[in-house]
Amino acid sequence: MKKIEKYNIFEGSVRGTEPSKSNVKVDFTGTFRKDDKTVKINGFYNGNGEYLIRFMPDEVGIWHYELSLKAEEEINESGEFECIRETGNNHGPVVVNGMNFQYADGTRYIPFGTTLYAWIHQPRQLIEKTIETLSKSPFNKARMCVFPKSYTYNTNEPEFFPFEKNGEGKWDVNQPNVEFWKHLESQLSALSNIGIEADLILFHPYDRWGFADLGREDDLTYLDYCVRRLAAFRNIWWS
Repeated sequence: MKKIEKYNIFEGSVRGTEPSKSNVKVDFTGTFRKDDKTVKINGFYNGNGEYLIRFMPDEVGIWHYELSLKAEEEINESGEFECIRETGNNHGPVVVNGMNFQYADGTRYIPFGTTLYAWIHQPRQLIEKTIETLSKSPFNKARMCVFPKSYTYNTNEPEFFPFEKNGEGKWDVNQPNVEFWKHLESQLSALSNIGIEADLILFHPYDRWGFADLGREDDLTYLDYCVRRLAAFRNIWWS
C-alpha cells in the first residue's frame, strides 16, 4: 500500500481522451474517505491523455478514494493509501490561532518574508541561485507572482507562459501551457522543501503581455485551474 506523509500530496491519475473543448473545465472528480470524513475535489487535465487529482491528507490512517472521469467514455477507479506521520520540516499549512499564526501541527509560525515577484520567470541559473540563497537565509515566506512581471529590472521574456494562444494570437485560458505549470509547481516544491511559504500573487498590473486584461470570465477560468492544480500544496498562501 502506498504511504503518504500527513500534509504531503497524494496524486491519483487516469488515462483518457483529450478534452474536446476546454482543458480546464473537465469532469474529473475524486472522493476521499476516512472513517466519517469525506472530501470531494476536482482534478485537472495534465496533457497527453493524463488526468490528475491531488489531495493533501490531514489525518493519519487509511484513506479510501474513488476517481471518476466523465468524458467520451466514463472511467472509474478506486483504491486506498496510508497516511503516515509527518517528518522533518513538514508542519502542515499555516493557520490562524487568534491574533497569531501557527502551523497545523501547533508549531508557532512567525512570518519573516521577502519579495521574489518574477523569480520563476528568470533564466534557470538565476532560479537555482535563488533557491540556494534562500536556503541559507532567515526568510520563511516569499511573495511571488504567477504571471510574468514587466517592470524595472524585469524586462526579459519568460521561457514559459501560463496559456497557449488561439488562432487570433490571443491567450486561451482554456488551453493551459502544461510545461509552465509544471515549472511553477517545481519551484513551489523547492520552496516547501526549505521551509518557505509561497505567498502567491494571482493578479498584478505590471504587464505587457495582456494577462492583466483577460476579462472576468477568463479570470475565473484561470482561477479554477489554479485551484485544481495547486490547492494541495501546503505552503501556498493565496494572494
